[in-house]
Amino acid sequence: MSERLERLHWWQTRWFVLAAAIMAAIPLVWPPIAPLVDLPGHMGRFRVQQSLADVPWLGDWFTFQWQLIGNLGVDLLIVALEPMFGVELATKLIILAIPPLTAIGLLWIAREVHGRIPPTALFALPLVYAYPFHFGFVNFALSMALALNAFALWLRLARLGRIKLRAIVMVPIAFVIWITHTFGWGTLGVLAFSAELIRQHDRGENWVMAWVRAGVHCLVLAPPALLMILWRTGHSSGQTADWFNVRAKVMWLLMVLRDRWELFDLASVAVLWLVLMKGVRDPRIEYSRNLAISTLFLIAVYILLPRIVFGSAYADMRLAPYLFAFALISLRPRAGLGMHHAGMIALAGLAFFLVRTGATTWSFLLYDQSYKQELKALDVLPVGARVVSFVGMPCRNQWYTSRLHHIPAIGLVRNYAYSNDQWSMLGGQLLTTRYAIARGFSHDPSQIVTQEKCRGEYWRPIDRALELTPRHAFDYVWLIDPPRYDPVLTRGMTAVWRDGNSALYRIDDRTPGVRITPSEIP
Repeated sequence: MSERLERLHWWQTRWFVLAAAIMAAIPLVWPPIAPLVDLPGHMGRFRVQQSLADVPWLGDWFTFQWQLIGNLGVDLLIVALEPMFGVELATKLIILAIPPLTAIGLLWIAREVHGRIPPTALFALPLVYAYPFHFGFVNFALSMALALNAFALWLRLARLGRIKLRAIVMVPIAFVIWITHTFGWGTLGVLAFSAELIRQHDRGENWVMAWVRAGVHCLVLAPPALLMILWRTGHSSGQTADWFNVRAKVMWLLMVLRDRWELFDLASVAVLWLVLMKGVRDPRIEYSRNLAISTLFLIAVYILLPRIVFGSAYADMRLAPYLFAFALISLRPRAGLGMHHAGMIALAGLAFFLVRTGATTWSFLLYDQSYKQELKALDVLPVGARVVSFVGMPCRNQWYTSRLHHIPAIGLVRNYAYSNDQWSMLGGQLLTTRYAIARGFSHDPSQIVTQEKCRGEYWRPIDRALELTPRHAFDYVWLIDPPRYDPVLTRGMTAVWRDGNSALYRIDDRTPGVRITPSEIP
């Protein structure tokens, strides 16, 4: 082979992989709190887990008990980092690492399968900021980043013939990924089985024996299943429902890059589809059989997954970006594709990555401005205050969302104040609420309010929420970008901070059972 063919091109070098990883972190560098929908709520839980022993009133509101569940990735890292950096900076550093780890995993897999990183793989890089990450599924996202790198290691050890070493190292890796989040562990199992199936068939086994041998080799990934059984039998398993929702599954595929600007995000998804179609129609580009099989396995899982698994929603939506990612990194140029044409594809992929990264960076800066504006209310909020928060939401599902759904939890982080946005799901997380006198305003989704009653949702209309609030249970009402509400419902309260539609009210009249309705208007 000539020296020209041996030479690595710029997109195939380790320097490029490092640069891509750094680039993937850029959108998260500036915002102190990553503007991911659920993340502030998780940060509130981190505050409780780290401060429960030192702040006695937190124990009056929440119960926190460590137990072995498959959803602990960031929680455990916080234990190690919070004493050095505090909750906010420790969380930022952990979240900052997820997109680079995901980018490295995708490029490493492509390199192991193809021998060189194909230029088409660069189009997969924007998926490190896919919709599930924006949603704030951080333990899930971390587990998937680890699973991608573990799968790359699985492929590498198989390529080097180090099967015994692979069996040894994959046992602890499987446990680590399961503890981080069960979804990553399950995905690793699917990917490893699909790759081993092809390897066994290429070694001369028929498909039946290849299937059997692949299953045997993947047994090293199975031990965490015992932990799964103990976890689910030790607690209420939660609801598993909404199977084969074809409309939702198609919608998740269209929203895979959903962020702020609908036309731009949809056009970006169209670019991904065009690249995938090029692999079908262009005779100079082909799909790797190895990764194509992995993609088909993931598609089968995506079709079979219900929307809700063990009470956790959007299970199938979380997998959608990885269908695209694996389909994209499975593409490669055929031998007849000239280096000039390959370089042009790589430049197009890099341009796509840069444009999406720039847009995400700008979008996060705008979200950060709204966070800072709303969090000014905490400057006048006393430490340890009991706060009921109401965050405005439209009934109609809009492409752009404010990402303020769980911003009340930053009051818990900074002011050790009560926040009614915490999830309380036995067996699903380590924290549950115990503030009984708050009644129906003790946990998520009681913080979400709308203008009118929304069909199929548990959210209260703002007027109804203000009317029913048990005032004796709270010291303050925090309205965060609320819909229009009847001002008479704030009678007996004093506004101590206001910015636009948002306001922080001190409750002066906390008589139990007070009900002020619009009919009382003079």
